[in-house]
Amino acid sequence: MELRTAPDDISYARMATEELRRAFLFENLFVPGRLSMVYCSADRAIVGGVMPLGEALPLEAAKKEMAAGFFTERRELGVVNVGGNGEVATADGRFALPEGDVLYIGRGVNGIRFSSADPLHPAQFYFVSFPAHAAYPTALARRADAESAVLGSASGANSRTIRRYIHAGGIRSCQLVMGITELDEASVWNTMPPHTHMRRTEVYLYYGLPGDAVALHLMGKPEETRSLVVRDREAVISPAWSIHAAAGTHSYSFVWAMGGENQEFSDMDPVDMRVMK
Repeated sequence: MELRTAPDDISYARMATEELRRAFLFENLFVPGRLSMVYCSADRAIVGGVMPLGEALPLEAAKKEMAAGFFTERRELGVVNVGGNGEVATADGRFALPEGDVLYIGRGVNGIRFSSADPLHPAQFYFVSFPAHAAYPTALARRADAESAVLGSASGANSRTIRRYIHAGGIRSCQLVMGITELDEASVWNTMPPHTHMRRTEVYLYYGLPGDAVALHLMGKPEETRSLVVRDREAVISPAWSIHAAAGTHSYSFVWAMGGENQEFSDMDPVDMRVMK
């Protein structure tokens, strides 16, 4: 497990490109036949990727960093598949997880294992985990059943569909909130105008970027922004003080996940575009 200490809202402004990328960008999450994860100091989030091939891959606790007997002893997690068909097995059962479906696994559920239906077209499981002080039941949400909303416009190049899976009105959780945003063809902007939310940390996983396409992720305080070039299936962590928005060279999708003080989706502080720099 890799460890990350998130810079504060002052020191990030002095960081060079590679320093920013090492601090906020998660590359190489999906490695064939491996499970990779990063432990972040911001709200103690754990971000991971799994690409199983012939054998199922278990999700185990990092003993030193987590001091736990098993991964979800004191944690919950949300899992979304962004690859081929796969399955997640837990002590609660076995769950087929095609692309775009989300599985919530609550505190205290052990025996988590990831597998692919076809090793030649492997699943790519992405997960985000936060500490949990209460236990909620394991639950599966199909893409078609997610609460959805259409936002933006073609003229603003930000026409998009937001699908909410783990939230107060859907799958119940302790503090995790998770969903997927899909941009329409020819739309490239997300989360504009931007916002911050001091009560929680957010993580974006960008996917569906073809070939050499990239997304330019904006971060930092509104009056002093920085940018990160993000490629397909790379993730960015956004501390509570930072905006999180992007424009791509092609339309794309992204998984968003939050954890912190408040689960209300609308709990955000809008940024006046006139102060953006």
